[in-house]
Amino acid sequence: MADDPNTRERILRTACGLFQRQGYHATGLNQVLAEGKAPKGSLYFHFPRGKEQLAAEAVTVGGRDVRDELRDALAAAQGPVDGLAAVADLLGARLAATGFRAGSPIATVALDVAAESEPIRTACAAAYTSWGAELTEWFASWGVPADRRASLATVVIAALEGALVLARVRQEVAPLREVAALVGGLVRGECRTATGL
Repeated sequence: MADDPNTRERILRTACGLFQRQGYHATGLNQVLAEGKAPKGSLYFHFPRGKEQLAAEAVTVGGRDVRDELRDALAAAQGPVDGLAAVADLLGARLAATGFRAGSPIATVALDVAAESEPIRTACAAAYTSWGAELTEWFASWGVPADRRASLATVVIAALEGALVLARVRQEVAPLREVAALVGGLVRGECRTATGL
């Protein structure tokens, strides 16, 4: 039925994966419906503003999933280098599981359409902000000075997103591990400045 909430979730999750692999423009609504095994009328029932709304919500869902996984990986870490290595391993495992076809749930869509769509740009920005919030909170727990946390979070996110692109192109996770090791050292240096570690 068109009003089945499971149908909405299935469409959203299917779209999230397709946008992540193919980008916005290469993903058609018929493909989303076919792969999501959803009836034709259900898409506009659940997403009355069409593909743009679907993409914005898919970015939100994908960004939230990564944020939650990021939080768990960082919480289990024994230190800054270990934490960023765990994040790199997480992102690398996600990428490898798709045969290096699906990179970031945000960057793929952002590069494709964020300049053309304010709702999608806003969703991308909010997802990155949520990742930054997790990182800044984690940095605080390691004694990084308050005036350095937000900038450091931006560096980490930018470095990891760039490493995801390189890993996807090279079809290997090494760029993620290399970036995590270097950025982890930077974070550790900030901790040492604050705490004498």
